[in-house]
Amino acid sequence: MQQSIALFVDKGYSATSIQDIVDALGVTKGSFYYHYKSKDALLMDIHQQYIDELLTRQESILQEAAPAKDKLAAIVRLLIGDMEKQGPIANIYFRELRHLKEENAKTIRAKRAEFREQIESVLLAGIESGEFRKELNPKMIAFAVLGVTNWSYQWFQPGGELATGELAELYTDFILHGVTPVHPRKP
Repeated sequence: MQQSIALFVDKGYSATSIQDIVDALGVTKGSFYYHYKSKDALLMDIHQQYIDELLTRQESILQEAAPAKDKLAAIVRLLIGDMEKQGPIANIYFRELRHLKEENAKTIRAKRAEFREQIESVLLAGIESGEFRKELNPKMIAFAVLGVTNWSYQWFQPGGELATGELAELYTDFILHGVTPVHPRKP
């Protein structure tokens, strides 16, 4: 799987053949087919593994007895941190969904929706507790949080000008100041 991910990142899923994968590993096609029915099955396994891990780690965050703003910040750190920890697989996850068979894509989209809905639940809890503004639309804000964080895989280079933790803090600050109640200024 790791060799396939590296090839998919380098050449793209469509341009990578099963022959490319087995040549890079120095094995036969029979070895590939022993583990996977097809290249699509391999791509599905990559997607499944990535989203299942994210959902498990998100669930741990949700189980914490913490304010909604802390949970939201932890989810942002989770998403940005994954770009450093799992860079290539994250790249495939975000870039290659369109190449999954429709039935597989539907499964992955449902899990992505579950992840987003959990962010919505954090936002709703924050609205109810007064941590976040009452007029927020949790669904749209959840999409915004995911848009800000997930698009970073396109340009963010861990170990570059900005450290992973710094980017997570920058985004958290941006997101929370957009959702916390506005306190009137004192004259």
